[in-house]
Amino acid sequence: MSYELKELKIHVSELRLGMNVVRLDRPWEETEFLLQGFVINHVEEIEALQELCEHVYIEAKHHYTPVAQASAVPREKTELYAKIVRKEPEADTRSGGGKVYKERHAVDNTRTERVTYINKVDVSREMVTARSHYDRTRSLARDIMGSIRLGRAVDMNQAREVVDDCVESVLRNGDALLLLTKLKDQHAYTAEHCLNVCILAATFARHLGLLESEIRKLALCGLLHDIGKAQIPTEILEKPTSLTPDEFQIMKNHTVFGRDVLMAVPKVDHACVDVAYNHHERMDGSGYPRGIKSSQIPYFAKIISLCDTYDAITSHRIYDKGRASMEALDIIHRGKGVQFDEDLAKEFIRCIGIYPPGSIVILSSGEVGIVIASNPKNKLRPQVLLVRDVNKGKRDKYKMIDLMANPLDPEEKVYNLVKEVPDGSFGVDLKTFLQRGLVLNIPTIYEP
Repeated sequence: MSYELKELKIHVSELRLGMNVVRLDRPWEETEFLLQGFVINHVEEIEALQELCEHVYIEAKHHYTPVAQASAVPREKTELYAKIVRKEPEADTRSGGGKVYKERHAVDNTRTERVTYINKVDVSREMVTARSHYDRTRSLARDIMGSIRLGRAVDMNQAREVVDDCVESVLRNGDALLLLTKLKDQHAYTAEHCLNVCILAATFARHLGLLESEIRKLALCGLLHDIGKAQIPTEILEKPTSLTPDEFQIMKNHTVFGRDVLMAVPKVDHACVDVAYNHHERMDGSGYPRGIKSSQIPYFAKIISLCDTYDAITSHRIYDKGRASMEALDIIHRGKGVQFDEDLAKEFIRCIGIYPPGSIVILSSGEVGIVIASNPKNKLRPQVLLVRDVNKGKRDKYKMIDLMANPLDPEEKVYNLVKEVPDGSFGVDLKTFLQRGLVLNIPTIYEP
C-alpha cells in the first residue's frame, strides 16, 4: 500500500524519536539549530525543540497518528544535525578550586566535573597580544619542520613556551586566536595547519572544561601532531594533484615517523607521541596506521582528529580550495560514530558554532560583514563588523554591531544573520582586514 507524505502540525509535547521535523513555528534563523530540517535521533533534540517552540511540522504518512505511530515516520537519505541548545548546568563551588559543574554524561566517560571559563578581556583588547603569539608560534612551527628535515632535535622547552602563551591568550578570550586561524597560506600549509590545530585544540579544550594543565598538554599535542610530515618527500607533500595509491601509502607513514621522532626527544610528553601516532585512527577501525577501534584510541587523539579535520577542510591547499565552516561541521556531523567520537563531535560543533569568528556573513539587510566575536549565550547573535552595504559595495564607514543588542538596519528592522559565504566573497578578504589592523581596537564606526 502506498502512502502520501504530507506535513503535519503537532504540539512539541508529541515529539518522538524518529520524527522528521521539516518546519518550525518560527524562522529557523531565530533558533540555534544548525541546519533546516532533521530527523530526531536524540532526546536532547526533543528537549531543545520543546524549549524553543510550541508547534512544529513533521513529515508524516497520510493516516499518521502523532503518538502511536511515531516509529513509522520515514527517514531521509541523509541525517541532518540540529544544534542542541545547551541547558545550564548546576553550579557548584569546591574549596581550593575554580567554578565547576557536573554533567549528566561526561564527554570522556572519566571526568564528572568540568571547569567553567569566562572571557577576562574583550576580543579587541586581546587581539594585539594574540597576533604576537600567533606570529611567534607560526615561526616556531616552521622552524620545527625545517629542523626535523635536517635531522635536528625538537626544542621541547621552546615549544612548550609558545604553546603556553597561546593557551593563556585563549583562556583570556576564546575568540581572538580563533579568528587568526582564518589566516590561511596554502604555500605554508603544513606549519600553519599545526599552529591552527594547536589553537583549535586549546579552544575546544576550554569549551570542554578541561583543567588548565590538560589544555596546555593538548595544545602542545596539536602543535606537534603532524611533525612526521617533515620526513615525507616534498614532491608528495606539496603535490598539486591527487596522490596515487602508492603515494598515499607513503603519506600515511607520517604517523609512524611522528611517533619515532617524538620518542627520541628527551622528556617528551607521552600524550604527544600518542596523538602523533593515532590521530588518523577512526572509531570503526578503518583508520591508520593500526586500524584500532574507538576504545583503543587515546582521548587526546580523538580531540586532535576533529581539530585536524576541521582546519584541513576550511584551509586553502595546493590541490583544493578551503570550504566554509558550515560545510566542515556538516562533514564532521556525518562522520560521528564512524570516523569521530560521537560525543566529542557534537561538542566540537557546539564549540565552533554556526558563525565562528572570522566568518564572512550576509545579514538580513543584504549587507556583508565579518564575525569578530561570538556571544556564548547565543551564537546566532555575534559581534559583526559591517564592511559592505546593501548593494555589496564598499561602505563609506565600517560599523561594528552587537546582534545581542538587537540593532536596527537601514530599514529600521532588527538585524539577523542569513548565511556564511566563503572568504573572498564580494571582495572581502579576511587576511587583508587583519593585516591592516581593521579588527584591532575597533570603535563603533570608523573610516575604511
